Amino acid sequence: MKHPLALALATALSTLALGACHAPTKPDAQATVAPAAKPVPPANPLLTPSPLPLQYPQFDKIADTDFGPAFDAGMAAQLEEIAAITANPQAPSFDNTIVAMEKSGQTLRRATGLFYNLVGADTNDARKKIQVEYSPKFAAHRDAIFLNPQLFARVQSLYEQRAQLGLDAESLRLVERYYDDFVRDGAKLSDTDKARLKQINGELASLGTKFGQNVLAEVNDSAIIVDTREELAGLPEDAIAAAAEAAKARKLEGKFVLALQNTTGQPPETYLSNRALRQRIHETSVARGSRGNAWDNTSIVSQIMKLRVERAQMLGYPTYAAYSLANQTAKTTEAVNKMLGQLAPPAVANAKLEAAALQKLIDAEQKAKGQPSFKLQPWDWAYYAEKVRKQKFAFDEAQIKPYLEARNVLENGVFYAAGQLYGLKFKQRTDLPVYHPDVLVYDVFNEDGTQLAIFLEDMYARPSKRGGAWMNAYVSQNKLLGTMPVVANHLNIPKPPAGQPTLMTWDETNTMFHEFGHALHGMFSNVTYPYFAGTGVPRDFVEFPSQVNEMWADWPSVLANYARHYQSGEPMPKALLDKVMAAARFNEGFRTTEYLGAAMLDQNWHQIDSVDKVPAADGVMAFETAALKGDGIYYPPVPPRYRTPYFSHIMSGYAAGYYSYIWSEVLDADTVAWIKAHGGLTRANGDRFRDTLLSRGGSKDAMQLFRDFTGHDPDIKPLLERRGLRVVPTKGGKTKP
Repeated sequence: MKHPLALALATALSTLALGACHAPTKPDAQATVAPAAKPVPPANPLLTPSPLPLQYPQFDKIADTDFGPAFDAGMAAQLEEIAAITANPQAPSFDNTIVAMEKSGQTLRRATGLFYNLVGADTNDARKKIQVEYSPKFAAHRDAIFLNPQLFARVQSLYEQRAQLGLDAESLRLVERYYDDFVRDGAKLSDTDKARLKQINGELASLGTKFGQNVLAEVNDSAIIVDTREELAGLPEDAIAAAAEAAKARKLEGKFVLALQNTTGQPPETYLSNRALRQRIHETSVARGSRGNAWDNTSIVSQIMKLRVERAQMLGYPTYAAYSLANQTAKTTEAVNKMLGQLAPPAVANAKLEAAALQKLIDAEQKAKGQPSFKLQPWDWAYYAEKVRKQKFAFDEAQIKPYLEARNVLENGVFYAAGQLYGLKFKQRTDLPVYHPDVLVYDVFNEDGTQLAIFLEDMYARPSKRGGAWMNAYVSQNKLLGTMPVVANHLNIPKPPAGQPTLMTWDETNTMFHEFGHALHGMFSNVTYPYFAGTGVPRDFVEFPSQVNEMWADWPSVLANYARHYQSGEPMPKALLDKVMAAARFNEGFRTTEYLGAAMLDQNWHQIDSVDKVPAADGVMAFETAALKGDGIYYPPVPPRYRTPYFSHIMSGYAAGYYSYIWSEVLDADTVAWIKAHGGLTRANGDRFRDTLLSRGGSKDAMQLFRDFTGHDPDIKPLLERRGLRVVPTKGGKTKP
């Protein structure tokens, strides 16, 4: 849950803005000619709320040089606001303490929110330098607030008398959340331990920044250079054209560049018939972060894990995972271990059945060629799985893609479903500035014509953009400050050459629907306090609403509205659609196993219970292998979706939390079953989901929100049925390291 103490009082902004400018030189009374006035630098646009609609960011007026001064001014202003709270001679009250903290730090929140969004979506050398410089400063700033004994005394006083304060449910929850955050951040520690905690927090901030920058740099540096077109046999024409364009951008005319994504598996492996090239791509991918080069992350991993163990135990928890899970819906490591342990055996069993089918195909093909067979390897899986898919379901991705043009999927699929379910309307606008020419901007309206939000769509991959897909809020809704949502979705679809259509895979289409589920969570927010806005929910709950939104990608009436050939406009043939739906569970053993490998690896790292048990840099990869084997999830043809040195999730906000996707999918599958049983794509279902869950943000217990919508506790059976996994009895949870 993102904390709102990066917010501040707007009343201080005018003073800060004036202080950022130099006054004109005072004229000399004795001079006969007035000296020329010194130029007045433009006011820093980050120091005041944007004058654009809904405080939409002034991307065209903000320079990288504005961030540092805005950060400094924002931190100084917030510390002054905190000092005013602690110096208040009146007894602590909800308004003079909790609400005052909620209002604090608005300059800092505005500046940091914009900065980190840009670092993810469109970084550059200047932003990287700023990030390195300020990450430890921000950690120290947070510590200055949460380790302030006078401030904590006021919060603790309110917490202890909360039942007598006469607060409404959301306000009462806010008091409890603040108290919990202070305690979890070390407010009850001794002065000596607080000093050490501050050191740890600063080091972790710097190491995390370096890890992320290394991952992005090596993804770009590790792109595969291919000399001839013949080596790319099997790759779709649009992908070949994109590879040629990427080579031109690197001044490698006549060659081809295959950019990597920050996952273990790489998309070209699905199509390339050149086995040696597939192997080169795979081995390059899995070696990232552990090759002993400038971007080797193994030492950083070791340092981070040691510091996390020390931090957790200082705060009274046996492991970092125990600390991390305590305020999530899972609550305990035992609950997570049990769930992952229940899924791992059927996942691996199904993956082995799938592998047998792939090996059979390999053997038959090699025999037909009069050549010796070979054992299935990780770089073979996607290629032969696609062949089996073609044989079994008589279709491939190349047949689907012409019906999935990106802009059409967005406007006539994603937006259409939101209109049918929630009554939303969308209108593109081109008058607002954007941080990159590829970004699309839309006004979002409720059914009655009132504006709900502004939405940005940034769909293309580029070297300045981190991998994966995500949603972020530039402005979050809350009644206290009177702000409305400005939210963005980010994908990493390869950009085609100029003039060519953007044709998506089915997975990319599904991802677009998924990320818009996050956007809806942000746009529908209807809470009083910034703390609870939008996706301000437990980490293992935040993926749940977005996963539910995936169900509309293949909903018949929605699919019929967008799955049309980009040239002819003809709808996707029903026979092809039926094949797509029939193949929904195909390769599920692989997908579940590679995910669980990463999720269980995350838990192994964060369930280490002693600093002495954390391996040194040269033991990081051996620890990974031993952990996977210990959990029974080690299966060489299916490596984890992320290996440790490029597992960015767990080095940032998802530390000990990668399980969240499958945990949320339990809730998602159960909810989808409920929606289907109650009529599917109806306004009644949409309004119920919006009113009972999406609009509530974190203002109510997350599991209670689930119960409010479905009327029952979650059941894992719909998830197992969805994934086609037979249940295999186990003796208990996972094996800990």
